[in-house]
Amino acid sequence: MDATNQVLRGKWHELKGQARQKWGKLTDDDLARMSGRIEELTGALQQRYGYGKAQAELDIKEWLHGRAKEKEEGKDHE
Repeated sequence: MDATNQVLRGKWHELKGQARQKWGKLTDDDLARMSGRIEELTGALQQRYGYGKAQAELDIKEWLHGRAKEKEEGKDHE
């Protein structure tokens, strides 16, 4: 998840609003505390959604992959 972590940290300012839309149970405090750290996002998803660690990491990876694909296709809605 190292590359995913780099993407998340580098673009967190842009992505945190979209993270809030995807995972509506995350609070503003959750998002502020994360500062793009994948381990914090993973833990918050485990806490708020009852995910296991592997499920949380997979959900994050799929979300970031989907965002990258949208950008490539010119469907970026930022």
